[in-house]
Amino acid sequence: MTSFSKILSIRWADLDPNFHMRHSVYYDFGAQQRIEIIESLGITARLMQEQHFGPILFREECVFKKEIRLTDTITIHAKLAKRNADASRWTIQHEFVSSDNKSCAMLTLDGAWLDTRLRKLLSPIPQMVIDAFDAFPKAEGSGN
Repeated sequence: MTSFSKILSIRWADLDPNFHMRHSVYYDFGAQQRIEIIESLGITARLMQEQHFGPILFREECVFKKEIRLTDTITIHAKLAKRNADASRWTIQHEFVSSDNKSCAMLTLDGAWLDTRLRKLLSPIPQMVIDAFDAFPKAEGSGN
């Protein structure tokens, strides 16, 4: 698998007064896709709640390249750009691509895992998280 991909349905509520997708929607689509991905890799919301851990973001940035409008067909592709050896810190990229294969935006975020009881970075990382990140499609040049 080269990436996790999902076709997006742009809603009227996703538009700004200029009739293109408003900036915060890119972040919402990325967050939803990440949760769907980690769920598909076995890291479910229930599991995280039972084992008292969850993802935390340090930085999230979107570079906008081409407008997305209501009737556009957009696919979002997610890849792991980098991670450290124990998968405790990672960078994920979400690329928004039009039906004519043009990049519309690149959402990049840096994250880690939080112990939800201690409110500190999780250590050690459960093996299932490491295994899930091993299965995550890698961005070109990621070195993972």
